[in-house]
Amino acid sequence: MCLAVPAKVTEINGFLAKVEIYGNTREVGIRLVPDVQVGDWVLIHAGFALEKIDEERARETLKILEEMAELVEREEAGA
Repeated sequence: MCLAVPAKVTEINGFLAKVEIYGNTREVGIRLVPDVQVGDWVLIHAGFALEKIDEERARETLKILEEMAELVEREEAGA
């Protein structure tokens, strides 16, 4: 299963951008999303921004991912 994760763009330098996800900063390629700007939300996968998304969708997706992580933790704790 492949998973793209929402991240907020904090800095742009050419075809690279710094994004923040869960308090961590990563550098990703933005060639696939040429109109991205600082403050935008993007879906990232394998070191690349794949798509620009709105903040509501980003926050909903992050919430779902957090809920999934909690379920896995509970399941592993009970195993």
